Amino acid sequence: MLRFGIGCLLLGALVAALSGPSHRLGWLGFAPALMALGVGLALLLLGALAAIIAFLIAQQRQIAINRGGAALAIVAALALVGYLLGWIQRGTSVPPIHEISTDLDDPPQFAALIAERARDQAVNPPGYVREVMVRGAALDVPAAQRAAYPDVEPLQLRATLPEVMNAAADLAGELDWDVVARDDAAGRLEATDTTFFFGFKDDVVMRARPDGEYTRIDLRSKSRVGLGDAGTNARRVRRFLADLRKRLSSDGS
Repeated sequence: MLRFGIGCLLLGALVAALSGPSHRLGWLGFAPALMALGVGLALLLLGALAAIIAFLIAQQRQIAINRGGAALAIVAALALVGYLLGWIQRGTSVPPIHEISTDLDDPPQFAALIAERARDQAVNPPGYVREVMVRGAALDVPAAQRAAYPDVEPLQLRATLPEVMNAAADLAGELDWDVVARDDAAGRLEATDTTFFFGFKDDVVMRARPDGEYTRIDLRSKSRVGLGDAGTNARRVRRFLADLRKRLSSDGS
């Protein structure tokens, strides 16, 4: 049983580890990649359970086994399972929405990225979706965002439009975003961010408008696939706006 458990642990770790790169390289689609991660998690749980049972039986019957190796395998498996379950828990603890906008009344709209999303066969439409169906019931997306992410708001900076555009473009580059379009006159920046593990593509549009002695910055981040985003878009918006504020703080913002 110990060999079976360790075999499941190794196979589960391999399947889980390959689920993300397989999607990134185009070998698996969105749903199959997530399914592969689930299979890997199930194998890890099965292997950890089998290894624990084998370890306890060996202890009781005084059977000679590599107790140190078995214990190490169990601890490593449980640590990996805990990490994956934590990731799943974080995803289920936020609303099943796939976009975030600092302006919910007049969200920034994509322009240059519309064609790219079509070429990539993005499941989610480029326009702002105000209502999604979740388990047969309609979910109000703006209301869900306000409840889950009340701190996601427009950014007001005492900086000129050119200063904001230059700082935003520099920051997007440092974050490894693929800047697709930049229109300084219109105060628009469009970019794509690719997630590390699965390689999911999320699109971002920034809109900057003069507002008296300030410039108002609105940001919208939207996933190309998936009903929910596990909070990824909100984290992206928060980080970008916080970093942009820091960059321009010397100008009195």
